[in-house]
Amino acid sequence: MEKAFKRVLISDSAKDVVKHLRNKHGELLFHISGGCCDGTQPQCYETSDFKLGSVDIKIGEVAKCGVYMSQDQFEYFKYAQLTIDIAPGRGGGFSLEVPLGLRFTLKSSTLPEEALAYIEDTKQTIET
Repeated sequence: MEKAFKRVLISDSAKDVVKHLRNKHGELLFHISGGCCDGTQPQCYETSDFKLGSVDIKIGEVAKCGVYMSQDQFEYFKYAQLTIDIAPGRGGGFSLEVPLGLRFTLKSSTLPEEALAYIEDTKQTIET
């Protein structure tokens, strides 16, 4: 049986925070901008309150939340498995966990070469 490798994972503690935020805000998504201010810190937004750009692609789904980043940035992460986690402290931007005194973090690990053939094909272009 072939093993499917997910491109994006989420820790149990981050999943608990997402559940809390979803109860308060409704449907959510993560955006990993790679910008100068928040770097690769995953930002969590209400789906109705965030406009995805024409260069953003969906790279996976965790805890019922789509995870998006730009096509260019994906080129740097295409051989990595990403894990969204949570840590104490104030993060950048307008991410929904900030008022809780928390910040989502991103951990990456390089996939072994044999895993690349089994990665879920979750990369999708977003139509605007």
